[in-house]
Amino acid sequence: MATPMTQEGLEKLKAELLELETRRPKILTAIKEAREKGDLSENAEYHAAREDLAMTEEKIADLRYKISQATIVDKSKIGGNAVVFGATVKLLDMGSKDEEEYTLVGEGEADPLANRILTTSPMGQALLTHKVGDVVEVPVPKGKLKFKVLEIRFE
Repeated sequence: MATPMTQEGLEKLKAELLELETRRPKILTAIKEAREKGDLSENAEYHAAREDLAMTEEKIADLRYKISQATIVDKSKIGGNAVVFGATVKLLDMGSKDEEEYTLVGEGEADPLANRILTTSPMGQALLTHKVGDVVEVPVPKGKLKFKVLEIRFE
């Protein structure tokens, strides 16, 4: 399945991948040095380095997959009157009556503290294709949250 993202998001993922691939030989050296210290069953350095290597390899594989699935979206061609990738959406929380704003982004660009959410997140999925005036239900562990779409804009 193709994953929409901007060129900037793709570059971020590639930079993270390069950093992890650069780190891998250092972890392998740490494993080798810890192995040379003797008994591996009680060697905490060895086990920590092995765990670090496993997590690094998993992250590398994940990033390679995301990069392989990337479809670059030209921000200048994004628009319309429905919520799509790249849209900034102003919502009214029907329960608390608070207004919230989210921008739907692709891999490498998510920042929950800046209200930049992935299109693949539960909130992003719920918002996609809705228009101003629509009520959107977002599944959460305790049921559903309801939001009314107040505004859609593209920056």
